[in-house]
Amino acid sequence: VERRLKMTAKLIKGTEIREEILKEITDEVKEIKEKHGSVPGLVTILVGENPASISYVTLKIKTANQLGFKEIQDSQSEDISEEDLLALIDKYNNDDAIHGILVQLPLPPQISSTTILDRIDPAKDVDGAHPLNAGRLAQAVFIDRPQDVGPYLIPATPLGGLELLKRNNIDVDGKRAVIVAASRLDFPMPGGPEMAATRP
Repeated sequence: VERRLKMTAKLIKGTEIREEILKEITDEVKEIKEKHGSVPGLVTILVGENPASISYVTLKIKTANQLGFKEIQDSQSEDISEEDLLALIDKYNNDDAIHGILVQLPLPPQISSTTILDRIDPAKDVDGAHPLNAGRLAQAVFIDRPQDVGPYLIPATPLGGLELLKRNNIDVDGKRAVIVAASRLDFPMPGGPEMAATRP
């Protein structure tokens, strides 16, 4: 006898959840400013004039400003050397007013993306791509619960996916998931952050 499994689908409206999250962060930034007299500082580093990269960075800048961040866009020419870009990373690593560093990929062929991402202070690594962040993430069993692996930052794409599931009360513990990803930032560990959240 042929058995067919019935599956139900639920449409998750990411736009509505995005607005909720943006409001929550905006309120948190206001509270930080009232208590400490400062706001989170983010620098976005763009090398060259790749149209897709410009589009991404423009959106990130717009969102950061909307949230009340101190936002710096540091645009560099396509022919910048790896040494000069590393020096720029060091500059922002040592700037106490900057709490997050984001280097827009891809980078020109004369520059190693791995070398650049690895130079970012792990505590300021917005993309969660530094080996220390990736390593601690790989040790984490549940990324949304306290554990003894040390602090780490999580790439936005998988974390956003988990946030969508959580805010829609969709329990994924113990379930199998299919992850479609193609970059170091989307798929930073075997099994992915989604799997880290669903291991038995």
